[in-house]
Amino acid sequence: MSVDVLVIGAGPAGLAAARAARRAGARVVLLDSSDVLGGQFWRQPLAGGSDADIRALQHKWDRFVALRRVLTDDPDCEIVTGAQVWAVDRRDDAPPVVHALVGPADGGDRRRRVFVPRALVLATGAHERTLPFPGWDLPGVYTAGAAQAMAKGEGVAVGKRVLVAGTGPFLLPVAASLLHVGATVVGVVEASSWRRIARGWVPRPHELRPKDLMSKSAELGGYVRALAARRVPYRTGAAVLAAHGDSRVTAVTVARIADDWTPRQGTEQRVEADAVCVSHGFVPRTEIAISAGCALAADGSVRVDEEQRTSVPGVYAAGEITGIGGADLALAEGEAAGRAAAGRAGGAAEVARHRAFADRMHSAHGIRPGWKAWVGDDTIVCRCEEVTAGQLRTVLAATETRGLRSLKLSSRAGLGICQGRICGRNVEDLLPDAPLDPGRTANRPIVVPVRLGEIAAPPVEREV
Repeated sequence: MSVDVLVIGAGPAGLAAARAARRAGARVVLLDSSDVLGGQFWRQPLAGGSDADIRALQHKWDRFVALRRVLTDDPDCEIVTGAQVWAVDRRDDAPPVVHALVGPADGGDRRRRVFVPRALVLATGAHERTLPFPGWDLPGVYTAGAAQAMAKGEGVAVGKRVLVAGTGPFLLPVAASLLHVGATVVGVVEASSWRRIARGWVPRPHELRPKDLMSKSAELGGYVRALAARRVPYRTGAAVLAAHGDSRVTAVTVARIADDWTPRQGTEQRVEADAVCVSHGFVPRTEIAISAGCALAADGSVRVDEEQRTSVPGVYAAGEITGIGGADLALAEGEAAGRAAAGRAGGAAEVARHRAFADRMHSAHGIRPGWKAWVGDDTIVCRCEEVTAGQLRTVLAATETRGLRSLKLSSRAGLGICQGRICGRNVEDLLPDAPLDPGRTANRPIVVPVRLGEIAAPPVEREV
């Protein structure tokens, strides 16, 4: 099927890109693997949930409702949900051909669709990164995003006594969501110290527009009030170093860490909890971009210019795939990418303004190398294949491998069901004199599992 602009991903960036492209006159197809629009940021609430609950758990909800209405009411914007993009075929001087399967991932009747776009916008988002620690494979250890998704989508708390830990502003809305659905949050543990947070956020205040500063301050103030009302302790310069329990988590060890995140001996404290939610930031989902041939930046994100163009002609990228920066930046990048994909310019200044906030966030909350000190040889790194850090180091020393494929085959790290999505970046960072470029573990030419029969079936032109 030929299409003017194909957008992959229906989170904030993808929705904004689709709307901008339509405003510029392009016919648009919007693909998303979920059954509903909104992505991870606008997680759909439980049916029958009150308007008050929705607004308490969903940030910028009115913005989403407006975007969804505009696109779903537009006959020149085809929205295809439940669409798993499984491969792309590169073309010379043109965007790649995109192959998708539409229908339930565990069903047997998915329809095969093939898209030949004049322009392609990648807005595939990101997934959470959790640094490994002893016991992180115990039941009751969740990513913070999973805990928030359950609160937003199901109104369910992941535990009764929950500790939220990791780094970054994301910890605050997660804690607030848990409180809203009835959990007792026993603490929020932020790895960055107050000194580092101040060094990241405070300098050059003249670069921040008053309107943006007021908006961010109001959002922060809401989370702070929610935590203060329940007397939730907020601790900085500390980290969870271990989770304890037999069949599930019953307690965690929290300790002070230095500015480089090296643990400070003798500061360990045991905290009783039946769940721990951990987030150390996000990793861009670049599988499709890598298959399309897009160049990556040093941090593993997709490299783009001021109009969100990638290194591949006709391919644009927006949102977390270009670097983690939050919903406001994703919306701005999506707008710029959609306009550019439809042949119009504009939006670069808005993107730059929001990128300045993202740069401050990374300076204040970025991962520091000392975390490797809390990973012992017995600590599991790849949970799917149960590969420990010690096994990784032994394999590397024995084989002296310099390639990803041989490392995978020798150690089995990254060969499990998640295909390295959880352990990939940690494996890259744990290797001494890392032989892998950042983000290389995201190279998956077959992006999702497919059946041979699905590949062999003739494609359909359009959903009915």
